[in-house]
Amino acid sequence: YYKFKYPHSSITSGGLGTMGFALPAAMGAKVGKPERPVVAVIGDGGFQMTLQELGTISQYKIPVKIVILNNSFLGMVRQWQQMFFEKRYSFTEMKNPDFITVARGFSIQGQKVTDRKDLAKAVKQMLDHHAAYLLEVVVEPEENVFPMIPSGAAVDEIRME
Repeated sequence: YYKFKYPHSSITSGGLGTMGFALPAAMGAKVGKPERPVVAVIGDGGFQMTLQELGTISQYKIPVKIVILNNSFLGMVRQWQQMFFEKRYSFTEMKNPDFITVARGFSIQGQKVTDRKDLAKAVKQMLDHHAAYLLEVVVEPEENVFPMIPSGAAVDEIRME
C-alpha cells in the first residue's frame, strides 16, 4: 500500500472497475494543479478505452505521467472470473498494440520495462522528464489488483485481498 505524503493527493474510482478512468482523471488533475506532479496508473485494457486522449495531452502539452500495468488481460474482469466463476475465463485476454510506438506517434516519450530490476531507474527517468511520458510496465498475467468491490456488492464490502 502506498502512503501518501499530502492529503487530497489521490484520485481513484474506488475499486469499482471504471475502465479508462485514470487517464482523463489525471489530465484534469494536472490542469487543475499544474504545479503538482501527476501520475496516472492504469491497466492495459483501461488505457485502450481512452488512449485517444494522448492526442489531447500532446496538443495542449499536459505533462502528465502515465504508467501502464500491462498484463495482457482485462485484469479486473479476469480477476472476477478467477474469484467468483471458478477461473472460467472468457474474452479477457488482450492483444495490445505497441504502446510506446503509439505514444511516440503523439510526440510523447516513453519506455517499456519487462524486468523488475529496471523499474526504479525507469520511474525516476519518467518523473524527471519535463513533458508527458508513458511508462509501460509488464506484469504477471494473473497478478490481482486490490482494493476491489465485487459485482453487486456495496462499498462497505470492499475486498482488500
